[in-house]
Amino acid sequence: METDFNKPKNDDEALTEKEHDNDLINVRAIITCSHCGTKKTFINKFSQNSMEQMIVSLKVFDWLTCDKCGELLKLDLNFTI
Repeated sequence: METDFNKPKNDDEALTEKEHDNDLINVRAIITCSHCGTKKTFINKFSQNSMEQMIVSLKVFDWLTCDKCGELLKLDLNFTI
């Protein structure tokens, strides 16, 4: 597949891309284990139209346990809308 990176964008494409960027919700998930100190950070972007995908992704964290000690992990979320 060929992609034109150096091709200048016309005004319509630039506006559509800018509107799409404004529609995104940036989510940073920080997963920590209070028992052994393990810490992992995940970053993802979701459009406001696809909130179901974000909800399903966050429900997965609900049952995660630490692979080192087996304790339940703590989830902290940071949102940028």
